[in-house]
Amino acid sequence: MKFIKYLIFLLLIAFIGMAIYTAVQPNDFEVSETITINAPKTVIYDVVSDSTETDWSSFWKATETLQQTSKTPIDSINQLFTSDRIKKSELKWTFTSNSDGSTNVTRVLDAEALSFMTKAKLALFDDKEEDISDQFKSDLESLNQKVLANMAVYSIKVDGITDYGGGFYMYSTISSTSGNIRSSMEKQHSELVTFMNTHSILANGFPFTIYNEMDSETGNVIMSTSIPVSEKIIVAENSNILCGFMDRTLALKVTLQGNYTNLKEAWAVARKHLADNNLEASSINPFEIYRTDPKKVLNPAQWITEIYIPITDNRETL
Repeated sequence: MKFIKYLIFLLLIAFIGMAIYTAVQPNDFEVSETITINAPKTVIYDVVSDSTETDWSSFWKATETLQQTSKTPIDSINQLFTSDRIKKSELKWTFTSNSDGSTNVTRVLDAEALSFMTKAKLALFDDKEEDISDQFKSDLESLNQKVLANMAVYSIKVDGITDYGGGFYMYSTISSTSGNIRSSMEKQHSELVTFMNTHSILANGFPFTIYNEMDSETGNVIMSTSIPVSEKIIVAENSNILCGFMDRTLALKVTLQGNYTNLKEAWAVARKHLADNNLEASSINPFEIYRTDPKKVLNPAQWITEIYIPITDNRETL
């Protein structure tokens, strides 16, 4: 009987000691993790902003509430969590651009006013920072995968036969290997824009590329980077930037929404449609029109490219 009394007494002392120890533990803690994602911060911000009602963490339970308190477009998001175990906690997201086009994403949990039971658990198991830190790392990696998947989305649509109006355009022609088509195109476009600005020539539509020659085996091309204008422009004889004219024509139109890396597939779809429907390409060179500016629309999944393959007018009824 005395043993039981002593045991109860010792347990009571241990309980009181544990309660005192728990009571003097800090009422707050902070956990921070950072990941570098190979994407513009605008794209990442949009993905996180779309998920703020449920958050990105398995740490938070369904019974807990989340409220967005403030945000600075593309730079930061602050959220406030309340629950029985943590009376008040702030979750801070910051997005910092790097020179290589990637973004550092930092997630900070600033927890305050911990409940007694939560403090007791943390005091006993001492897992608050390590546990949440591991969860944050996992959550940020999930975010990384979601952002990359979001940017990789694309679709190819065969729009069918259309009547393309043609018109005057400024252009510059070069040859390019398959590996540097995009960089060559960007360089040409920049030079073309500079020339037009210098000579006060106004653009009259979206930029486009005419493929004068396309080697289907090597992928090498001779191409003219072009910008439409409203009238014929007379240029100096020694200028490498010229003014051309495209006749009005019927053309097969195929639209790619997505990264330019999917253009090869889009062209294959266009050529297959020509063959399957007994359509004959005309002598007018095929071309691409770019309806979005990658410098303004940073998510490649939203880029719009239209492929036009001019055709002869003796096609069969589709």
